[in-house]
Amino acid sequence: MSEIQPTTGGTLPATAVATENTTGATPAKSDKPAGIPTKGHRANGLGSVFLPNQIVSPTVMRGLILLQVLFALAIWSVSASPVLPRPLEVLDALKNLWMTQGLGPELWVSFRLTLEALFWTALISIGLSYLTVMPFFRPIVTAISKGRFLSLVGFSLIFTLMVGGGHTLKLYMLVFGMTVFFITSMASVVANIPREKFDYARTLRMSEWRVVWEVVILGTLAEAFEVMRQNAAMGWTLLTFVEGIVRSEGGVGALLLAQEKHFRIADVFAIQLVILLLGLFIDFAIGMIRSTVCPYADLKLERQERQ
Repeated sequence: MSEIQPTTGGTLPATAVATENTTGATPAKSDKPAGIPTKGHRANGLGSVFLPNQIVSPTVMRGLILLQVLFALAIWSVSASPVLPRPLEVLDALKNLWMTQGLGPELWVSFRLTLEALFWTALISIGLSYLTVMPFFRPIVTAISKGRFLSLVGFSLIFTLMVGGGHTLKLYMLVFGMTVFFITSMASVVANIPREKFDYARTLRMSEWRVVWEVVILGTLAEAFEVMRQNAAMGWTLLTFVEGIVRSEGGVGALLLAQEKHFRIADVFAIQLVILLLGLFIDFAIGMIRSTVCPYADLKLERQERQ
């Protein structure tokens, strides 16, 4: 096969330019530069959910979630496990807990405590993480982050001697248990800000404190909300443990342990279901606040680009 010598010194098969030689037409040019991979295309069929890097429509995603939920409920309904109550038994237990055992008020006690602990945790952790722009505070934040390896059981006595019992003790324990993880993630976000962002702000003749405000604080606001979502879930799981240690104020954790003590499996599953639903609500609420305050946060994500 004859070959054509291009100006760059390489060789191309003659058949590669056969269309241009016979028709005289100019090959169509791509809108994207050469060498840049194309993004996953959007597909609306259910078969696309088994293919990699697909962008499915919201309708397909909702249908997929519905099918998976129905499938899980079907397996749960036909399960023959003696320790796993059926869905109807859990619903009956939930009705009994709500009407006769004060599940509603106990849930409000736990929800209020969680919001209060999340507020103080975010205030302390985000504030200290932003202070790591000054070298003086970096060892302090690093030392606090190492507290995530400690157990709350040992600190319960210390906090009891410091503040007594009741609501304040639960709040201190919950804030401590969340802060050591929150500050670890948030300090990492601040430390991983690319140098190019700082250099760009300095080329605009910003002072260093203005750079901190624009790059560190405003530039990581979306990540701060995401870290808050993750640690809110962590605090929600710690809640039952904390309320199990301090039962004077009640709470859903104390109620859960009381039902577990009497081997009321259906009641335990009902309380766990309520805990899950309320936790999902908190996660959804923080996500909505993040989307409202930082609408730009997900613009460059592959899965969000064409939603």
